[in-house]
Amino acid sequence: MASTTRKTWFIAFIVSLGGFLYGFDAAIISGVMNYVTPEFDLSTSEQGWVPSSPLFAAMFAMLISGRASDILGRKKMLLIIAFTYALSALLSAYATGFHMLWIARMIGGIAFGAALVIAPVYIAEVSSAEARGKLVSIQQLNIVLGFFAAFLSNYYINNAFTSESTSFLTNANVWRFMLAVELLPALLYFILLFFVPRSPRWLFIQERDAEAVEVLTNIHGTQKGTLAASTIVKSLSEARKNKNKIQFKGLFKKPLRFVLTVGIGLGILQQITGINAVYYYATSIFKQTGIGTDAAFASGILLSLTTVLFTFVAIFLIDKMGRRPLLLVGVGGIAISMLLCGYGFQKATYAITEEKLMTLEPSIQEKLQYLTSKEYNNDIDFKNEMLTALGSQVYTNNEGAILEAATRMNPTLVLMGILGFIACFAFSLGPVMWVMLSELFPNRYRGLAIGFVGFLNGLSSWLVTQAFPWELVTWGNAITFYIYGVIALVGFFVFLKILPETKGKSLEELEKDLIKP
Repeated sequence: MASTTRKTWFIAFIVSLGGFLYGFDAAIISGVMNYVTPEFDLSTSEQGWVPSSPLFAAMFAMLISGRASDILGRKKMLLIIAFTYALSALLSAYATGFHMLWIARMIGGIAFGAALVIAPVYIAEVSSAEARGKLVSIQQLNIVLGFFAAFLSNYYINNAFTSESTSFLTNANVWRFMLAVELLPALLYFILLFFVPRSPRWLFIQERDAEAVEVLTNIHGTQKGTLAASTIVKSLSEARKNKNKIQFKGLFKKPLRFVLTVGIGLGILQQITGINAVYYYATSIFKQTGIGTDAAFASGILLSLTTVLFTFVAIFLIDKMGRRPLLLVGVGGIAISMLLCGYGFQKATYAITEEKLMTLEPSIQEKLQYLTSKEYNNDIDFKNEMLTALGSQVYTNNEGAILEAATRMNPTLVLMGILGFIACFAFSLGPVMWVMLSELFPNRYRGLAIGFVGFLNGLSSWLVTQAFPWELVTWGNAITFYIYGVIALVGFFVFLKILPETKGKSLEELEKDLIKP
């Protein structure tokens, strides 16, 4: 039994490495933007498009990848995904301008959009009922390990650049090295995928029964594998009595209406509480507190470390405590944390004194001399004044230093709010959504249904990421975070009413319980 368990964990970890690459890509761009924005003189909309363009591609990849994996197979799709990740990393590092950069990143978006859908489906299909929650949660663990690795990589590369300990790093190429690092885990992912089997449930659907039984017995042992095989065959035999082909409109028929509603709710709430805004713009958010650019990079490491630790909490508790309690506690904590961030930014004031002015570059000192007697009660007025005095490119390139000189606030409140948000997300919406999506839908519709919910998840993610720079410019830091907090609060009460519990049951048992004729 121990060897079987190790084998299942090994398979789940490899398959979910696509999540690691997603997390790495999401976090790496938060550091890259500090250098790309002034180099390419990006507008506000372009600053939103570079981080969000992969998400735009991902939502369409999510829509079709589930069904594509039904046709081609889970393993073959994962190999295509790994190759696409590597191609995106290479092209991103060699980007010669704004357009090449976002196109290269969109290629990566296709990869991680498909990976986020197919990996939990595959893992659920090779897992036993009692271990499924923690095994599917490995995808979330890999995502947050990717975040941690990226923030760590960014920190060391940025530190090497700012400390002038290396002669080859410049403003023009430091971000290229940040992006190029992703090529290494992408190639490793591609190689390791050759060591995982095909999905047994997919093999049964393709009527390759002998091969499917062999996979199940190899993973779970003869007794458990044979029992699982008979259960799957019986479920598929009953499903095949219905001669109708799988069609998209079938998702909206009465039997699937409840599980689809829950799935859509989970898919949208996971993103509209602001998770990708925090991860994609983490360095920028910490800079807004006035702690400085170097400290902002270091805070990113603390953020990602928190995510890793609380993802382990989720893996430990999800099959013991259950999906519903974890999600409700986490969403409640997300609401409180985001409201705390909003309060912290609301109390901030901004003023550049004569003393603080001297800490800035001489060319900036001259242009800001006339502002030393002014104080601003909100970040919007202050930043508009800076943009008028310095121009967008100069201000963006020196934003960390200017905010460090001018901001008067309690940065600990925002740091506590961000870390609280990340911790609560890591043990609730992060892993629970993907676990429940892999459980809610019947075998025949699983790929199609998760693809559709994944599309809505990706659309929400793209909208949040694209809109975040605009929200900060238009509404300011405080209102932006207050909005995320209110959304999470509404989500808590909705799921308090409708969220089912799915722990401890086989996929076939859940199908009988949740799919009502």
